[in-house]
Amino acid sequence: MVRPPMSRLDNQTYYDDFAGWYERERHLPYHRMLDDLEVELVERYGSGKDVFEVGCGTGLILERTARFAKSAAGIDLSAGMLAKARARGLSVAQASATALPIATASVDVAYSFKVLAHIPDIEGALREMARIVRPGGWVLAEFYNARSLRRLVKALKPPTAVSEQTHDEHVYTRYDDRAAIKSYLPRDLEWIDTRGIRVITPVAKVLEVPLLGSAVRWAEHRLADLPGARDVGGFLVACCRRR
Repeated sequence: MVRPPMSRLDNQTYYDDFAGWYERERHLPYHRMLDDLEVELVERYGSGKDVFEVGCGTGLILERTARFAKSAAGIDLSAGMLAKARARGLSVAQASATALPIATASVDVAYSFKVLAHIPDIEGALREMARIVRPGGWVLAEFYNARSLRRLVKALKPPTAVSEQTHDEHVYTRYDDRAAIKSYLPRDLEWIDTRGIRVITPVAKVLEVPLLGSAVRWAEHRLADLPGARDVGGFLVACCRRR
């Protein structure tokens, strides 16, 4: 049965509301696994480089990135999220992904996780990410995969609360396949490689089961870069080089 569409909030209101609950479950094995797979990818391209995060939230990823990058900064639309990022001592600013407040060709890597799927003007956001990256640098852009087990689970499950008043279907969300992602990329970005995240995990609770959780986590790390397997990951990261 297909549920009727929910009313939506604008992104800034949604994430300001979400900010209070955002880190409540980020310590759990599922979220730790996603964070590890994303940070590992940023380190692969950004170790010792100037790195910029688009949609840094409370700074959980950016804080880890700052440990291996030459410089690390970020933006977010939500003042509520940014208050926590600033409390971590991070270099952040309030801004939109479609109007990044930094100079053209000023960083080596621009990355975005769990954000681009919620931006209606996806082409504008990708143009901005490409603009701020130096020639030869990298854009790491994560999308929600339309052809994944995660997408099926999301379609069947009830909404997940993100605050006392709000749930995850109150925000604009887009799911894309590889063809759609390719169509969004500006001409100055060349899609070179892909990382698939959450390839086989059916539900988050699996990772909390002794032994089984460890086995699934082990498999996810090995499938993330494996051609074929990575293409069905719940999250697809397009690793694009700036021409």
